[in-house]
Amino acid sequence: MSKILVTKTKSAIKRTKQQKLTLEALGLKKIGQSVEHQDTPNILGMIGKVSHLVSVEKIK
Repeated sequence: MSKILVTKTKSAIKRTKQQKLTLEALGLKKIGQSVEHQDTPNILGMIGKVSHLVSVEKIK
């Protein structure tokens, strides 16, 4: 499977509890922080829920 790089670009202040928990589950705490994940349906679904708060790049 390919990998993706997820970067938190916006704050989670005034967001729903579910969105905050999703960001935490992805391993994102601070703005500008990046994490690598496998390109699985579970991760892509989590990214879809907080897509307005993160940016995603494919890694070769």
